[in-house]
Amino acid sequence: MATFAAYCILLLAAMLEGGGAALVRLGLHSATSANRIGLFVAGAVVLFLYGLTVNLPSWDFGRLLGVYVTLFFVVAQAINLVVFHVKPGAPILLGGALILAGGLVMTFWRA
Repeated sequence: MATFAAYCILLLAAMLEGGGAALVRLGLHSATSANRIGLFVAGAVVLFLYGLTVNLPSWDFGRLLGVYVTLFFVVAQAINLVVFHVKPGAPILLGGALILAGGLVMTFWRA
């Protein structure tokens, strides 16, 4: 069974992935080349740190990423709301509920 520390690591990884992707997205829409390059470099560094972080827990890789997807979904929606000011609609909320249900099954179902 996963430890609390492993979930914290996965949450950090989700924040790094979502944050890195948001930096790249901001870079794509930046008005100046200097800002664009800076945001791209920052995004690349943060996404590299995500790649390291998501693989730290010593779980089965399939289960690890299954639980991770749940955390990433929640973080991505929070970033979308806070940074890009986009509220999730009904399809996102319903699909998200299914993602969360799957994450709970993978976390708590003991074989």
